[in-house]
Amino acid sequence: MRRLNELHDAAFVSGASKGLGRAFARMLLAEGVRVWGTSRDPGRLAELASAHPGAFFPVALDLADRAGAIRAFEGASAAAGKGFDLVINNAGYGVFGGFADLESSVWRSQIEDMVGTVLELSHAAFRSMLSRRRGCLVHISSIAAELPLPYMSGYNVAKAGLSALSESLMFETRGTGIRVIDFRPGDYKTEFNEAMPTDSSSEIALRARAALEATFAGSPPSERAAMDLRRALLAKRSGIVRSGSLFQARIAPLLSRILPDSVMRWGTARYFGL
Repeated sequence: MRRLNELHDAAFVSGASKGLGRAFARMLLAEGVRVWGTSRDPGRLAELASAHPGAFFPVALDLADRAGAIRAFEGASAAAGKGFDLVINNAGYGVFGGFADLESSVWRSQIEDMVGTVLELSHAAFRSMLSRRRGCLVHISSIAAELPLPYMSGYNVAKAGLSALSESLMFETRGTGIRVIDFRPGDYKTEFNEAMPTDSSSEIALRARAALEATFAGSPPSERAAMDLRRALLAKRSGIVRSGSLFQARIAPLLSRILPDSVMRWGTARYFGL
């Protein structure tokens, strides 16, 4: 069986201290790939570093500090030797609340962090890969890019933006030896929802949040997402990869292509109690 270290020597994984990012980092380390993983608090990466000395390297990176994030990436790239041949832009966060309930600065900050800073990181990685004519750029988007979640406007916009960037770069990388993967996970059992406060007290918003929590509770473990990404990397081609439960990753996207938009919105509203 092929291992990923036959394709990739050094990987950069943002948001590696928990959730999907941690699962991706562990999967890559098990495959013999050296990993530079980031967190706003690198102390949260100590367990991975101690378990994989000489293979896992903690990096302090905060999406809200765009200039600092680029410096962190460039420093890690230099430490890796010839740069990264695999970059997984995973870091991000959710904000739950009514569009009118929150100040516009909340939504703007989320989009600037999750699109603006990630775009800068991808730009730096992409240029480096082009100079070597090899590498793989992975954006961890979301099923929400095509099936938006109620009361998560900024998150939906940010993930749709990442997916649009991925699909744009798929055209530009044809014949270059570089691959681009738009990885769209559904709900997974991670700390994501626990770190997402509810900034709305309306009854309808609370019903929607309760439905979201119920979905999280029944979701698959993050290791499944890591295995789906592993398969996509071993396939050595660009494309969209959906991951998650059968309904979220397969049935819902299929229904969205064959049913009228109004029917899909009705079904979503009914599920979330809107």
